[in-house]
Amino acid sequence: MGKKTQQIDHGRMLVAKARKIVAFCGAGISTESGLADFRSKGGLWERYRIVTFQEFLASHKNRVEYWSMRRELIPGLLNAQPNPAHHALAKLEADGKLDYVITQNIDGLHQAAGNRRVIELHGTNITASCLTCSRQWPITEIQQRLEAGDLDPHCEKCNGLIKPDTVSFGQSMPTEAMDMAYQAAAKCDLLLMIGSSLEVQPANQFPLVAHQSGANLIFINRTPTPYDHLAALRFSESAGQIMQSLIE
Repeated sequence: MGKKTQQIDHGRMLVAKARKIVAFCGAGISTESGLADFRSKGGLWERYRIVTFQEFLASHKNRVEYWSMRRELIPGLLNAQPNPAHHALAKLEADGKLDYVITQNIDGLHQAAGNRRVIELHGTNITASCLTCSRQWPITEIQQRLEAGDLDPHCEKCNGLIKPDTVSFGQSMPTEAMDMAYQAAAKCDLLLMIGSSLEVQPANQFPLVAHQSGANLIFINRTPTPYDHLAALRFSESAGQIMQSLIE
């Protein structure tokens, strides 16, 4: 029996005996759906300057810069479909094994696959809201306005600024979501970390919290992380391939 087969068998055993699984997911779970990591070479962050939340509020010029990048980003998010890793997590939830998905992603692919217990640390790009009156729109409606040339959309009701329901640089992390995520990580008996470099704080603390609470950890990521030594198992192969193998 090869080492990889032994690892898969060990992973299946950990999944089978777990009663409360939490998945912590970064950008790597969505790359197999065709969504590039923003930080990757040639990614949006290399071609556009990051406009902070304070800059967004400050001027029309900054908002045009922000929305120009979003106009390019949104179609890819809307066209992306869940991949086998997303579907595997949805099956774990349907089977009563998965307690929560904690995600850094804004693409809505977990929900599209069927997960309902999703904690979105960075919000969602599927909707946008008025910062003044909180009126909400599907992002498809805002995209139509962007493509028509309105690169600083305002609310028709109160003339407030419209912004995607994502957490921007300089904007506070959602306290309720963070609290829920910490509690979920502390109560799980198995944490699946899928597609994160674990380099961004405070989100990178969830595997540490789970480990300190006695949970087993399985890491699925293309590159090493600073917390690999905590994991019972580490895989560098395709997230979809490994996740499908673990739930078979």
